Amino acid sequence: MTGLWRWRRNPLWRRTDRIEAWLALAAVLLMVLGTPAAGWYAGRAAYGTLLEGVRIQRETRHPVWATVERPASRTPLGPDPETPSSHAGQPRVVASWTARDGSAHTGRIAAPRALRPGERFRIWADGRGLVLPPPMDAGTAATHAALAGLGAAAAAGCLVGGGRRLAVRRLTVRRHRRWDLAWERAGQDWGRAGAGS
Repeated sequence: MTGLWRWRRNPLWRRTDRIEAWLALAAVLLMVLGTPAAGWYAGRAAYGTLLEGVRIQRETRHPVWATVERPASRTPLGPDPETPSSHAGQPRVVASWTARDGSAHTGRIAAPRALRPGERFRIWADGRGLVLPPPMDAGTAATHAALAGLGAAAAAGCLVGGGRRLAVRRLTVRRHRRWDLAWERAGQDWGRAGAGS
């Protein structure tokens, strides 16, 4: 009920009070309507882009069989740039595989579990034999798109809230300047007993 009282006509209201009230209303409307819309549009755009990426990954990445030649002699000092970081805790082996173009490859790769020489396991590689992570599936793309939409909605909400706070701060500075001018016009001895006013 106090919120409605603030919208009634009041002779004590200054222009800055009215502007501040309108800014609050606009911010609430933007938070309620604009923020979800921004999140929905961002999520939808991200989902379309991610689905295109899923399609491209499925066209360019192929499962191939790798044969273990021997366990890797030691772990590398740093991460291997050619293998995905999700394989950091998996055992590493020296394996050989044939790419889709027929070229033979040998290298250190992550194995799904501890394997002995001669055992085979599936890896994903591009047409030239470069080992890559498996292609993203549509469910993962949807999850990433939902997170992007939530992030965009949160960013839009912060932008609206921050813009409102900035505008209110400027109104407060303007209000204080006007109060200072009013005090100067009233005089330094205003209100003192025996000051002759």
